[in-house]
Amino acid sequence: MSYESKVYNVMIASPGDVASERAIIRDVVYEWNAVHSQARSIVLLPVGWETHSSPEMGDSAQNIINNQVLERCDLLVGVFWTRIGTPTTDYASGTVEEIERHMQSGKPTMLYFSSQPVVLDSVESEQIEQLKVFKESCRKRGLYESYDSLSGFKEKLYRQLQLKMYDHPMFKQGLVEADVQVVDSKTPFPELTNEAKVLLKESSKDRNGTILYIRHLGGTDIQTNGKNLVDSNERREVARWESALQELVEKGFVIERGHKGQVFEISNEGYQVADMIEI
Repeated sequence: MSYESKVYNVMIASPGDVASERAIIRDVVYEWNAVHSQARSIVLLPVGWETHSSPEMGDSAQNIINNQVLERCDLLVGVFWTRIGTPTTDYASGTVEEIERHMQSGKPTMLYFSSQPVVLDSVESEQIEQLKVFKESCRKRGLYESYDSLSGFKEKLYRQLQLKMYDHPMFKQGLVEADVQVVDSKTPFPELTNEAKVLLKESSKDRNGTILYIRHLGGTDIQTNGKNLVDSNERREVARWESALQELVEKGFVIERGHKGQVFEISNEGYQVADMIEI
């Protein structure tokens, strides 16, 4: 059944190291729509430069994004982890510029900072230092949220988005106080087989984030975090773990590093997904 609704644009602002969070934001917004949009006569539309900007010449890329995307947005959700992003003419990064300009317009802004573990070799010290400066400036100007896992981020964002939609004057349309109810999110996370979950979780605990796939005369080993996950050399057992490794490779959670397919390393996204797995 059709119904009339007012559409609000939700800007997703972040550097390139939080791709999983950007996907979660979209999923949470879509889930909010599924649960609340008809009752509230409101639809939230997640937008970002990668999906809602088009080629244009004659100005800087960031100014074009500001004009095409940012200025049309009503709510902004910003996320940071280890990077602040690429600097623009007037700001520490494009993400920071989007946030600052949105705040200057008086529209609601929700900021999140990740405290998830990170591989030190993958971090740029200059990016971290600039991010610390920006985070401190945010602390003095408002309230932001921290999270230590993707599951924690999803749960916090979903509940806090509901609160924002209930509390902020911009979104009061169609709200009946008696109907206010904050519900838990049911947004699914990436589906993995049990073997893939175990392998990913164990590799995230390995000091070097490494998985070794070794075939020898005595059989096959798949090793990580000081453990061989192949309990026996029966072909059925070996195939289960080989399939789990291939599953993680295909999803981008681990990356092949050895030239003969013997050494694999957990990816940035793999670490983030591993944090959600409880075994």
